[in-house]
Amino acid sequence: MIKKILFPLTVFAVSVCLMAVQKPLFLLRYSDLAAACSVSEWFGVLLHGLKLDFTVAGYITVLPLILTLVSLWVRLPERAAQRFLKIYFCIVSIVTALLFAVDFELYAHWGFRIDSSVLMYLADPKEAMASVDFRTGIQQTLLCIGWAAGMIFVYNRTVRLFDGEPIVRRWAVPTSLLLLLCTGLDFLAIRGGTGASVANVSKVYFSTNPFLNHAATNPVFSFLSSLGKREDFAAEYLFFDETERAERFDAIRGNGPQSGPTEQLLCKQRPNIVIVILESFARTIMGAEVDGKPVMPHLNRLKNEGLWFENFFANSFRTDRGEVAILSGFPAQTNVSIMKMPGKSRNLPSIARSLGRAGYDTHFYYGGDLNFTDQSSYMYATGWQQLVWQKDLSFDRPTSKWGYDDEVMCDYFADEVIALSATGKPFLAGLLTLSSHPPFDVPYRKFDHPMLNAAAFTDEQIGRMIDRLKASPAWEDLVVVLVADHGYPYPSTLLYNEPLRHRIPMLWLGGGLCAPREVATYASQIDLAATLLAQMGLPHDDFDYSKDIFAPAPPRKFAYYAFDDGFGVVDETGAVVFDCVTGQELQSATPELTDIGRTMLQTTYHDLSER
Repeated sequence: MIKKILFPLTVFAVSVCLMAVQKPLFLLRYSDLAAACSVSEWFGVLLHGLKLDFTVAGYITVLPLILTLVSLWVRLPERAAQRFLKIYFCIVSIVTALLFAVDFELYAHWGFRIDSSVLMYLADPKEAMASVDFRTGIQQTLLCIGWAAGMIFVYNRTVRLFDGEPIVRRWAVPTSLLLLLCTGLDFLAIRGGTGASVANVSKVYFSTNPFLNHAATNPVFSFLSSLGKREDFAAEYLFFDETERAERFDAIRGNGPQSGPTEQLLCKQRPNIVIVILESFARTIMGAEVDGKPVMPHLNRLKNEGLWFENFFANSFRTDRGEVAILSGFPAQTNVSIMKMPGKSRNLPSIARSLGRAGYDTHFYYGGDLNFTDQSSYMYATGWQQLVWQKDLSFDRPTSKWGYDDEVMCDYFADEVIALSATGKPFLAGLLTLSSHPPFDVPYRKFDHPMLNAAAFTDEQIGRMIDRLKASPAWEDLVVVLVADHGYPYPSTLLYNEPLRHRIPMLWLGGGLCAPREVATYASQIDLAATLLAQMGLPHDDFDYSKDIFAPAPPRKFAYYAFDDGFGVVDETGAVVFDCVTGQELQSATPELTDIGRTMLQTTYHDLSER
């Protein structure tokens, strides 16, 4: 009985160790990059890297677990079973060693861990080998052979623990139950734990130093998790030939020429910036009432105190795509998410990086798990210097499914903003709310409709937080941007692709503003970056899609959004909704708007292929 259980446990432990030992070797290989790192950071690489090491080990252990379960009840010829396991572990060893050896050298050239993009180069082996000098080729081949041989040696010793003989009946049932428990634990290792986010590269990110995050990443997981994600993005939406596409985009691009300086609406050139991303805050919910009671009384009250953007739209229907649109000015994609592609998202411009260059400290806060949809890898890579999320927080308050609710986080965030202001150094602070996300679990009972109730709860917390900031010395130097990550299908009859589904609030508040005002210009989340940076007199040339809302024309002002295989464009002349699968306009306006949408979508995917 003990031997039966010991075998899969040993396989798992051995696999974890074989994966973990690669990390100090990687740090030694890139000792020039690791030299400035402390001993605790080296240990951090090992400790955080175990998360994905466990996942890979979990996959490796599945087959041994199944064979052991079968052997409890059915005799498996021991020599044949052990031979089969040796072949299996030989394949595992060769694949692991090959990825390890290639990644070990490739990182010096790519600057990120191996992923399936390497397969594009293997499509032409001659060209691929031409870029590898003879010495490096021999060196990495020997490393691959040596590593594979070492793994095979260790696994062959482990295989000796396998026993193909059934055990006595009275022990078969309890042993089966124990092995099923082990199987459940193995599944948890594969999944990446019990939290909302499954295993992904972001799980091991822990530092503002990208090299340390890369060092913690398991190359086997990095490669296998990216398989199937690679597409020929540039060939996705071919509305125009390349020359025409480029010409059309130049006419509407965000960083194109302007006819004059932007209208100045900030009374301080270098205010402290706060960006609060409001989960699912749709305009339809903001305007909703139940028995004469407004769902969002606080946001409706505050909109008269700052810059209120009346015709503002989300670029997508998902948080990960909305965040990238807000923080990087990059349009949402129809059926993929650049946030989930660390090798591409790291190349995006960002408000955090631009303000960091101007001497700002950058902090982002979230009451949940920033590993979800690779948020933390995107944020670290695009200039956020400090991330504070659920793992860093400890409040005397139970968490919801997604993390600490907005009451807790808004109070905490207000304290942080006030404390940052007191340091005298300029800062950017971001907050992502979460209580108005399904399943809408909030400690609040005002409306029967769960979404309206949750939105009312968050609205109240935002109102309290703003009132606290207004009463503090921090307010005088603040510009607070309240903006939703996406809309919400309320009422339920609202179609997923229509403009009203994507209409969201954006409101600027704070002592750094000259005066309240309603802005009627049509715009979307991608326009925030250029607008904010232009108001601060900072360059925004790297934001190709982001238009300064207050700059004189050109370019033409419009709101663009994407949904699953389609897009919408809205401006003062009307709206178009286009289905790319059928090639039909579901809502018509002028042909010019349709061409703007086609140009934006094709350029987004062309850009995606180039990053």
